[in-house]
Amino acid sequence: MRLTLPGTGPALCFGGPYSNIEATRAIREQANRLGIPPGRVICTGDIVAYCANPNETAQEILDWGCHVIKGNCEEQLAQRADDCGCGFGQETTCDLLSLGWYGFADAHLTDDLRCWMAGLPKTLAFEISGRKFCVIHGGVKQINRFIFPSTPAAEKASELDAAVADVIIAGHSGIPFIEPIGNGLWFNAGVIGMPANDGTRDGWFGIITPETNAGIRFALKRLPYAAENSAETLLNAGYATPYAEALRTGRWPSIGILPAGERLAAGRPMREVEYLLP
Repeated sequence: MRLTLPGTGPALCFGGPYSNIEATRAIREQANRLGIPPGRVICTGDIVAYCANPNETAQEILDWGCHVIKGNCEEQLAQRADDCGCGFGQETTCDLLSLGWYGFADAHLTDDLRCWMAGLPKTLAFEISGRKFCVIHGGVKQINRFIFPSTPAAEKASELDAAVADVIIAGHSGIPFIEPIGNGLWFNAGVIGMPANDGTRDGWFGIITPETNAGIRFALKRLPYAAENSAETLLNAGYATPYAEALRTGRWPSIGILPAGERLAAGRPMREVEYLLP
């Protein structure tokens, strides 16, 4: 889907609200504080997942009116599929835990919200300062593809070619990073509804700012919010409780999906970073 971002100034992007209403309200408040209108806010999908407020979170995003693409969770829930389609290996910890959280979401999500999810685009395309952007969830052709900082640059370059874009804004992996690829850029703003496995409770989001003279500035920012409240709500719901512990500790209940480099980085607090694309 091609769109034109209204106005000028910065754009805000984020992924993975994950049924976490506290984090979703926090990112909306952040956008308001920064003066960024809904038309310049982009969500990379997975609105509903691990946490305990699927309807409230999806409705908050819908009411906000920001741009949203379809993640694998939206795709599966809209189709009333049997599982989340996250791409977890069979019988892994993440796969087994998904039976709990996906079952909860599937049992509670309203038909109206499923219908809205079914109509979401899989990609968004737009331009900033003459640069072509493409928003995807996982991969251009594979919605649940995990692409991490350590994924070879050649594979990311292939995705950029497939998208016919200078910049890809991606989600799904849960770990924020910025990586120059040739003359282009891979920008994963992270997720807000779960920590980045860095030993802190914060979520992450991204700001994209056209510079007055030349270039576009990309920034990764922390999102502090009331994670303890989200953890307590999840514990009271009585399913997938290891994710409640993750909200408190900042560490994922399983690192089975992670490549070796990201496993070594687990529990190390990440820094906010910026990059200027000329």
